Amino acid sequence: MSLDKHLEGFEPPLEDKRKKLAQEKSYAILNHIKDTRKLFDSFTPKKNLFGSTSPSVFVGRSNYPDVSTGILAPLDPDSDASDFATSSDWYHKNLQIEDILQYRIGLLNSNRSTPVNVYDVWNGFVGVQREVAISARPVDIELSLVNKPKLDFSPNNITAAIGFQADVESARIVDNPKVPKPVETTLSDDDLDARGAISFLYKKGIDVYDIHRIFSVGAIGLRDQRRLVPTRWSITAVDDMVGKLLHKQVLAHPNIDGVTVWRNNYIGNAYWIFLIPGTWEFELIEIKSPGSIWNPSQSNQIWISSEYEGYGGRTSYAKETAGAYYAARLGVLEHLLSIKKQCKCLVIREVSDAYWAPVGVWQIRESIRNAFKEEPYHFDNFHTALIQISNSLSLPIHDLKSKSTILTGIQSKLADFSPTS
Repeated sequence: MSLDKHLEGFEPPLEDKRKKLAQEKSYAILNHIKDTRKLFDSFTPKKNLFGSTSPSVFVGRSNYPDVSTGILAPLDPDSDASDFATSSDWYHKNLQIEDILQYRIGLLNSNRSTPVNVYDVWNGFVGVQREVAISARPVDIELSLVNKPKLDFSPNNITAAIGFQADVESARIVDNPKVPKPVETTLSDDDLDARGAISFLYKKGIDVYDIHRIFSVGAIGLRDQRRLVPTRWSITAVDDMVGKLLHKQVLAHPNIDGVTVWRNNYIGNAYWIFLIPGTWEFELIEIKSPGSIWNPSQSNQIWISSEYEGYGGRTSYAKETAGAYYAARLGVLEHLLSIKKQCKCLVIREVSDAYWAPVGVWQIRESIRNAFKEEPYHFDNFHTALIQISNSLSLPIHDLKSKSTILTGIQSKLADFSPTS
């Protein structure tokens, strides 16, 4: 279920319960959309729009290998463009769903259809888009649009939503992009494959959010393999490749000594992170409550999904939990590498009805990362930890066990739990 179904006036009337939800939780968003649309009341096609853009772009996935590729620019020329780029700053500012959606609605996606093979393309619209993507700071641009911008608000579980879009006739950069030295290195080295380039950039301290963007515009990798990568795919691919890099390093370290549990809450998502002595295993279990964006069930049925990997990592895509798996795993591996340890890890994510619109997997990545900055709970063994924490979970332990490889494999006395534990 996408957010646009909550936007009264843009879709057919909803049933009373859903309409009430929209009124309660997106009233401010509806007003913001109304105010934003007024910006285009006097819009004339092919009118130049001036303003700074965050170093952010978007690549669609429909009609691949001819995709919609766009430059994202704030509609308000007086706004701070860097605020509009998805980053860890959103978490540290404690942005709520309404705040995030207002940022995204405030973006114009000026786009056109483009073939994905772009190795030598550094001129025209695609060239401008690629320069925006590799810049370390917002870039001033000039856009000439073909038509009046329209609302295209389709958030999903991987990327944050984008608000208005319009076909673009031309684009021009009016200042000089600042490209970090490591990015210049990988840009010029077309004998280095994408995995090697991503590893190099991460080791040099380039933020994964920047790597997502750089990879998406085909600015790294082997010469004949450089192509546009849909934003949704690039986020998951980069999280996966960086995760596999860290996984190899973590395996060289000794096991942790005791059971520790971390907890975090953010925008309707609760996280429990169990670190358990033993060699590397990782599992993400997602519990989706009725009324949450991913569980529209009216029968009060709780949905459970999970994905797992053993000591050697995984070779197949995590279908049940998708990009959430790779974002959560990355946060865990970064922590383990920082303490030079390995362990079994179980992450439980509970999605409540307070999570009424998806904002992207960045919130999962940052919630896990920042959980480790808090004081953990310490336990003598996993059995005790699970008993203590089970009362805070919305499902009994035996229901979790039915979906969990780690719970069924760990040598704890799960049989001692009562059915309602």
